[in-house]
Amino acid sequence: MTETPYRILGETRPGRWLVTCDHATNRVPGWVAGGDLGIAPEDMQRHIAYDPGAAGLAEALAEALDSPCILSEFSRLVIDPNRGEDDPTLVMKLYDGTIIPANRHADEAETERRLEALYRPYHAAYAALAARRADTAIVAVHSFTPCLRGRSPRPWAVGVLYSHLDDRLSRALLAELAGEPDLCVGDNEPYSGHLPGDAIDRHALRHGRHNTLIEVRNDLIATPAAQAAWAARLAPLLVRALAAAT
Repeated sequence: MTETPYRILGETRPGRWLVTCDHATNRVPGWVAGGDLGIAPEDMQRHIAYDPGAAGLAEALAEALDSPCILSEFSRLVIDPNRGEDDPTLVMKLYDGTIIPANRHADEAETERRLEALYRPYHAAYAALAARRADTAIVAVHSFTPCLRGRSPRPWAVGVLYSHLDDRLSRALLAELAGEPDLCVGDNEPYSGHLPGDAIDRHALRHGRHNTLIEVRNDLIATPAAQAAWAARLAPLLVRALAAAT
């Protein structure tokens, strides 16, 4: 269990932001089921295993904001760092129609092993970065699939997710995005942004930090060029939104 469960980029950048990517990779450590969760390779390339395109977008956005970035180094199917430790979906056994064989019989001891080796070190590093400044603002970067199996296509290009407990930055960002007439923007779509115990709850809401979660449809950020373009587009909107929210 020597693998590092996270990457940090730009740790010494002076910016106020902390950019995070909880679902950056589909990597399965070798000590978890021999590095193979038992699902088809094509399923490991789907959104169920990670957020395609989100890591590149997060890296480019952090650079544009001159701020640090932390990214997970393990698949969300191994253990999901964007869930609370007591969340029943922490270790998924079935996701968007795919059974995860290596998780079907994962007991408390196995979950604890993954928590200790991956989840808790990631969150400890996240917490340290968030605490480096008193005025840290967190922007969590995710991506979503254009269509879940058996469901209608999703119309949004980007979604802004937030909790009702603190929607200051998200509301300001939605106002900025309203000036982008070519974008279909989701207001707490395609998911609700309020999930007790998740990463934003843990590192932002409980500390009174400005926060927002951005979901970009993954077909729109499939290439490095597209990720860079979206980062260039979002960075000034975030800067203006934070100025308005503060």
